[in-house]
Amino acid sequence: MNIAPIRNEKDYQKALDRLEVIFDAKKGTEQGDELEILSILIDRYENENFPIGMPDPIEAIKFRMEQMGMKQKDLAEIVGFKSRVSEVLNKKRKLTLNMIRKLNTTLHIPTEVLVQDY
Repeated sequence: MNIAPIRNEKDYQKALDRLEVIFDAKKGTEQGDELEILSILIDRYENENFPIGMPDPIEAIKFRMEQMGMKQKDLAEIVGFKSRVSEVLNKKRKLTLNMIRKLNTTLHIPTEVLVQDY
């Protein structure tokens, strides 16, 4: 096992190449330990160098609705009138605290996504 910190793109690519070679290693073996440590290092490097921002609140709602096969009328049952849903989805009306709570509970969208400004 020859593991080194990932400091740059070259180190990152080398780690990914090695990860691919040992990907099916059994847990508890030397290669399994190497796989686990390498995965942690790669994850840390990616989080520091390729951060993923939070999604737009309205896009998150639309995406979740699509996943759940929901229509605007279904969302109206959660947050209120159909016209209000249309205004929210078209960004003409801001989400209220009550709407955020209901969307979080019903659609399981994290509140930190829903409270963002848009």
